Amino acid sequence: MRIEQLEYIAAVTRYGSLRRASEHLHVSQPALSEGIAKLERELGVSLLDRRRSGARISLQGRELLQPIVDVLESVDRLRGAATDQLAVRRLLRVGTVNAGTASLLLPAIRTFQTGHPGATVEVRNLQQDEIQVSLLEGSLDIGLVNLLTGDDVPPELATTRLASGQPVAVLPTDHRLTRERQVTAADLRGERFIGMRAGYIMHRFAHRVFGPHLPTEWHTTDGAEMGKMMVAEGIGVTLLPDYSVTNDPLERAGLITTRPIFGDSTSVTMVSLHRRQTTRAGVVEDFLEHLQAQARTARAMNSA
Repeated sequence: MRIEQLEYIAAVTRYGSLRRASEHLHVSQPALSEGIAKLERELGVSLLDRRRSGARISLQGRELLQPIVDVLESVDRLRGAATDQLAVRRLLRVGTVNAGTASLLLPAIRTFQTGHPGATVEVRNLQQDEIQVSLLEGSLDIGLVNLLTGDDVPPELATTRLASGQPVAVLPTDHRLTRERQVTAADLRGERFIGMRAGYIMHRFAHRVFGPHLPTEWHTTDGAEMGKMMVAEGIGVTLLPDYSVTNDPLERAGLITTRPIFGDSTSVTMVSLHRRQTTRAGVVEDFLEHLQAQARTARAMNSA
C-alpha cells in the first residue's frame, strides 16, 4: 500500500471521476486507475463502481473513506513536521517565474537577510506549472507567478496579490518605436521578436496579440530577465508585464523602456503562492511580509 494510492481514492471522491482526479493530481488516468486496482486487490474490496458512464466511489469505498482521510492527515502532519525541521535550519525555498525578480524578489531578499542573518534563501527559476506542483509536493515554500485575467491556481494553494499591471512592449531606448506613445501588433510584427518559451504566460499573451500572423524573426528565451538583457543588447523587442520592467536596473540605466500596446486592455497580476492548511514556519511568514512590504513600496513609487 502506497500513500499515493490513498490520495487517488480521496481525489476520485472529491472530484467525482477518474478523469477529473487524474487532471488534478497530474497523473495519467490509466496510471491512476491501475494504482486503485492494485489497492483493491491488496485490501480485497472494490473501492470504485466502474460503469460505462465513468467510475465513482463504491459503498465499500465510502465506508473506508474516513480511515483513508485519517492516514492522509497524519502524512500531512508528518510533512509539516519535516518542514518545521527545515525551518530550524532556516532554509527558505522560493520558486519564481522571473518577471518579479528584479522589482520584488531581490529587494525582499535584501531586507529579509538583515533580520535573518543566518537564513539561507534558495531561489529557483521555474515555470508556473512547475512552481505549483513543487508547492503541492512540499519542495517549495513560496512561489511567485504571473496570472492573466481568468487564470486559476489549484484550490490547495493560497494567493496573495503583489503587483498588478498590463503587458507592455519592451524596447531599446534608442529604438525608432519609442517615438510613439503606443505601439501596435503590426509595429511589433515587423521587428525581431523575443518570445518567452511555451509554459510562460507571456508566451500565451504574445500569441493572443499576434494571432495567426507571428513575427517573421522570433527568438525564444526562458524568463523575463534574459528577455530584458536581449532587448538591451539590441537583439529584438519583447512583451512583458510593466511591473517587470519598472525600476529594473536596465531601465534605470536607460537601456530599455516600455510602450503600451494599442487597443489592449489585458490585466496581468503577480501573486505569491503557498500551501493552505499547513503550519507555516516563521521564516516563511516573515518573508511573505517582506514581499508584501516591497510590493507596497513599488506601488507607491510607480504612482508617485
